[in-house]
Amino acid sequence: MSRSVVVVGGGVAGLVAARHLAEGGADVTVYEQRETVGGRVRSRQTKGCTLDYGFQVLFTAYPAVRRELDLDALDLRAFKPGAVIARPGQRSVLSDPLRDPNAAVESLTNPEVPMVDKLRTLALRRDLSVREYESLFERPDSSIRASLREWGFSERYLSNFIAPFYGGITLDRSLGTSKRVFEYTFKALSEGRTVVPAGGMGEIGRQLADSAEAAGATIETGHAVTELKPKRRHAVVVTDEDRRAVDAVVVATPPTVAARLTGNDDIPTEGIGCVTQHYRLPDGPPLDTGKRLLLNAAGTKPNTIVPISEVAPEYTSGDDLLLNATFLDEDLFDTSSKRLAELTREALDSWYPERSFEDLELLETDRIPFAQFAQPPGVHDSLPDVRDGGRRTYLAGEYTEWSSIQGAMKSGREAANAVLEDL
Repeated sequence: MSRSVVVVGGGVAGLVAARHLAEGGADVTVYEQRETVGGRVRSRQTKGCTLDYGFQVLFTAYPAVRRELDLDALDLRAFKPGAVIARPGQRSVLSDPLRDPNAAVESLTNPEVPMVDKLRTLALRRDLSVREYESLFERPDSSIRASLREWGFSERYLSNFIAPFYGGITLDRSLGTSKRVFEYTFKALSEGRTVVPAGGMGEIGRQLADSAEAAGATIETGHAVTELKPKRRHAVVVTDEDRRAVDAVVVATPPTVAARLTGNDDIPTEGIGCVTQHYRLPDGPPLDTGKRLLLNAAGTKPNTIVPISEVAPEYTSGDDLLLNATFLDEDLFDTSSKRLAELTREALDSWYPERSFEDLELLETDRIPFAQFAQPPGVHDSLPDVRDGGRRTYLAGEYTEWSSIQGAMKSGREAANAVLEDL
């Protein structure tokens, strides 16, 4: 007789867990509160444009991504390595000369970063290339800033490139995040591509859901789980419509909800947020970034601007230019959407004085108070295990690994394996 398992949450971790549970012979039901799956990795259509929830990308070198996704089926569109460092009246490319030889000369002569820092970057890349991904979380920890200073990188390099670039990844421009996150993502950036599906990041959730259903899982959207009641021989799952007894529960919700449902105080509930706006520039010519994001080297408002339709033309219709801008400053969460759009327009005007952005149209504003859980040095040593949900209850979420798509996917697989082994 197959065992019954409920997965609470239809985000990336929950969908991966559901698939592996179903493939292992369990009778699986996923309850997702929203009407769509994918959790934070989702997209929507607005005025003929595909808008992701915030600015998100996929690193193809992540081990779990290669294992769980059919990348060819996602019809991926790739960013070029590196970025454009922007300040008033000046833009310059800094790329990886090994992976982007066409930009090698421009990168090597980039005035924003001293040559010695470029050589140290290559040395750091070589050092990480011989290490296994999982070993990076077993090394002594420190902040990104402290680690790079120990390598000898200059403050100029940290301020002009690393702070805005990794501010976009860790949402922490101060570089106070764990160096483990930096090393893992730096290795992934060096070994794979940075991409988005042509149909938007929401295609990832749809593919994972299709795989879970093909394996035999049932996905119920629009159903919120309000309470869990673990018993000795079963667990009772209470939803907003009914209750049912099952052999095991996998909690794959956001951290704050998981902590409430399970009572586990080790689940990190301190979040880092951001605000991302999406804009359309009608019939706008390209920004000539070469499919790279723009880093704000002279300020923080916004931290980055991304000409997403230059990377994935399918995100918009006709000749419109689709952009997004991400703000990290906490004090901007209460700032009006109109004012944030003005700050983006002011930045673009200063970076491109030869152009006009008067027709820049604001499409949507995503205010995301909990985009990641806070990851200061050492935090990963105290994260809960997938078996720490309580009696007959398991955890699946990036908060058992580290805050990333990689962490969510790996956690989902490990939670499923733990359930199948225990049952």
